[in-house]
Amino acid sequence: MSPLEPGSFLAELTPAERGDLESRGRVRDFARGDTLFVEGDRSSWVAVLLSGRVKAFSYREHGGEALLAVRGPGALLGEVAAIDGLPRSATVAALEPARALAVTAEEFMAFLQAHGRVSIIIMRMLCQRWRDADRKRVEFGMFDATGRVAQRLVELAERFGQPYEGRAGAAGQRGGQSGGQSVRITLNLSQEELAGWVGASREAVSKALRTLRRHGWIETGRRRLIVHDLQALRRHAR
Repeated sequence: MSPLEPGSFLAELTPAERGDLESRGRVRDFARGDTLFVEGDRSSWVAVLLSGRVKAFSYREHGGEALLAVRGPGALLGEVAAIDGLPRSATVAALEPARALAVTAEEFMAFLQAHGRVSIIIMRMLCQRWRDADRKRVEFGMFDATGRVAQRLVELAERFGQPYEGRAGAAGQRGGQSGGQSVRITLNLSQEELAGWVGASREAVSKALRTLRRHGWIETGRRRLIVHDLQALRRHAR
């Protein structure tokens, strides 16, 4: 199994809680692009992501996707529909080959009834997601597309970044202030997906990436995105 994301649902469970949950489900594998949940469907199961990464999104009224979140190993998926019994609020699809523990809604609710502490963990997790959603709504009113792209790149670098030993960024070559170790973002999002995440057109995102490249803060290529100056991105995102 892949290393769990810090603070993820599975990472917060005790070994006993985790063992009980695993005994109630079965492991399922998904290929890149496979759909785990479909928006509007009735709930029948929840998933705990064991490896790989997925995206949660809604379809826009006039076409395209509005990307809501990216989840990594340890994430709990589909719990809201299992708890309230209403249709799913988003579609979830695999961004890369993924493995998940599938637990029926009935078994998941029985697990929560047997482990009251886990219900508190879920409450805190949902509160964090609501706060994050509120923050992103504020961002849409405060920042242009370039600022929002910078914010998402900071998030991706912090969550899915690995040290990169390639060439120095253009800013460093021009003698600018170093932003520290370069970071390669290991999650491959298309420009369409990034546009859906920041609430902008693909053209606006392409222009924003060009601006950030021109500053020497990032480097892009085919299925490659490297952050050379994370501090500068953070400053721009604020």
